[in-house]
Amino acid sequence: MGGDTVFVNNRSKKENSFDAIVIGSGITGGWAAKELCEKGLRVLMLERGETVRHPDYPTATKDPWDFQHRLKLSKEDRETHPIQSRHWSFREDNKHFYIKDLENPYMESKRFDWIRGNVVGGRSLLWSRACYRWSDLDFEANLKDGHGVDWPIRYKDIAPWYDYVESFIGVSGSREGIAHLPDGLFQPPFELNSGENFFKGVIESKYPDHKLIIGRTANLTRPVAGRGQCQARDLCHRGCPYGAYFSTNSSTMPAAFATGRLTLRPDTLVNRIIYDEEKKLARGVEVLDLETLKTYEFYSSLLFINASTVASAFILLNSACRAFPNGLGNGSDQVGRNLMDHHKGLSASGELEGLKDWYYYGRRPVPAYIPRFRNLYRQEANFLRGYHFGASAARHFDGGDSGIGASLKDVHCEPGPWEISLYAFGECLPYKENRVALSKDKKNRWGQPLIQVDCEFKENEHKMHEDMGIHAREMLEAAGLRNIRVSNPISFPGNANHEMGTARMGRDPGSSVLNAFNQMHEVKNVFITDGSCMTSSNCVNPSLTYMALTARACDYAVRELKKGNI
Repeated sequence: MGGDTVFVNNRSKKENSFDAIVIGSGITGGWAAKELCEKGLRVLMLERGETVRHPDYPTATKDPWDFQHRLKLSKEDRETHPIQSRHWSFREDNKHFYIKDLENPYMESKRFDWIRGNVVGGRSLLWSRACYRWSDLDFEANLKDGHGVDWPIRYKDIAPWYDYVESFIGVSGSREGIAHLPDGLFQPPFELNSGENFFKGVIESKYPDHKLIIGRTANLTRPVAGRGQCQARDLCHRGCPYGAYFSTNSSTMPAAFATGRLTLRPDTLVNRIIYDEEKKLARGVEVLDLETLKTYEFYSSLLFINASTVASAFILLNSACRAFPNGLGNGSDQVGRNLMDHHKGLSASGELEGLKDWYYYGRRPVPAYIPRFRNLYRQEANFLRGYHFGASAARHFDGGDSGIGASLKDVHCEPGPWEISLYAFGECLPYKENRVALSKDKKNRWGQPLIQVDCEFKENEHKMHEDMGIHAREMLEAAGLRNIRVSNPISFPGNANHEMGTARMGRDPGSSVLNAFNQMHEVKNVFITDGSCMTSSNCVNPSLTYMALTARACDYAVRELKKGNI
C-alpha cells in the first residue's frame, strides 16, 4: 500500500494534531488524502472499516470451485446482510468488503437500499468504474427548469480538473465529439464486438440523435507507473492485484503514503465535528475506536468530509452545537435534504438471427453505451431530464435437454444465436422532502442516534422509467430482433449506488450548504466533496465528477489556508 497503517494515541493535543483530517477512504477520501499530502500537509485519514492492503485481496485469484457455494449467497449470508443482498454486486466472493447490516441498522421510512463497503478503500473497490464527464446540459439544468438550485459552477470550471483526474487514474474510451458527453484524455478503448457493431449501425441509422459507443472506464488498457494493464478477467469486484482499475488502495493511497505525510486510522467511527464558537471554525473530530471502544479527539486546521452521502449527512447532523442547533453548518436547513439516486431496473433483450459466422474472444470490463438523447435541445417528452442505456451483445449456449456427458459437451461446442441486451439509468430530480434525518429516540450500539432515511422516486422518475422500457423495445424491434423480452420494474432509491445531494453546492447560503469550491458557507475550514455536494444528479455515473471536484477543492483549500483565510 506504499506504507503501513499508523495508529496515534491520545496522550496530548499536540500528538493528535494534523494539518488536515480526511473522513473516509473511498474514491473521494483517497483523492483528498493524495492531494493534501502532495501539497505539503500532514494528513490523518479516518476510516470506519478494517484494513485492506493492495495487492492482498483474499479472493482475487480463486477459482469458482474454491467457494463453498460456487459464488452464490447462502441463506445465512442473506439473513446477516438483508440490505446488502438486495444489490446484484454482493456475492460470495466479495462479501467480506461489505458492511454487516444487523450490526449497523438504519431506519427506512420508505425502502432505501443503502449499499455500503466497510473496508479501507470503501466503494472504490466495488464500483463499476464508469467514467463520464458532465456538461453544461447538466450544470445548467436546475436553472433552466426550476428544480433545485443553480449549480455555482459550469463545465469550464471543472474541465481542467477532469483532465487532471483522468491523467492520473487512466480512463479508456473513444473520442466521439458528443457535445453533452464531453471527450476526455483517454487510453485506447476496448472494442465493440460484431453484435454490438451491428446494433450500432441499425440504431444510428434509424435514430439520428442516437449514438452507440464503447463505455468509458477506469480500467487501464496500457500500464502506468505502479499499475498493470487490465487482464479482462471480469473479477474487478474482488479487488485487482494488478492495480488495473482505479481504487484508493492501488492508486491514490500509495501516492499519499509516498509523501511520508499520511497517517491512516482504520476501525475508527467518527461521532461528531468539534466546533470552536470563538473562531467560528471546526477544530477537530471526536471518534470512537471500534476495537477498544475508547473515545478520542483529533485536531486539524482543515477538514474534508468524505464519508459517503448518507454518512456525511449523519456526521453533520450529529454535530449540532449551540451555534448550529440543527446540525453543523445547517443554517439553510438543507443538510440531509435533496437526497437523490439514479433509477434503474430495465432488462431488455432480443435474439439476432444473423452473424452466425462471427464470434468474440474473452471478456471485457465495460459495456457499450448509448448516451442520453431525450430533452437535449427542447422539451420533447412528458418528463424532465433524461436517461442513458447500457448495451451488450453475446452468443449464448443452449444445452436444452441434451442430458449429461458427451452429448452435453457436443451441444456446448456450437454457440447459439446472438443476443442484444439493454439496461438503463435515469436522472432523479432533487426534492427537499427526500432526506436523511436522525431518530429522536432510537440509538445504535454505540449510542449514536439511528439514521432515518425517507426517500422515494416521484412522478417524473416514473414517467421517465416507463419511457425507458417503451424505447428499449422500439430499438430492439427496429434491429429486427426476435423473442424480445422487456422487464422494467423501477428500482428503489439507493440501489443504483449513486446516492448524492445531502449537502448541496449553491450560490446562496440560504438555500445551500457549500459554495463553488465545496467549502461550507458557514464553517470555512470544512469541505465536503463526496456525493453529498451534488446539486443535481444527471443520468451518468457521478464518480469522475466527484474526483474532479475533490482535486479542485483541495487546490483551493490549501491556497486559502496559506493566505490565512481559513
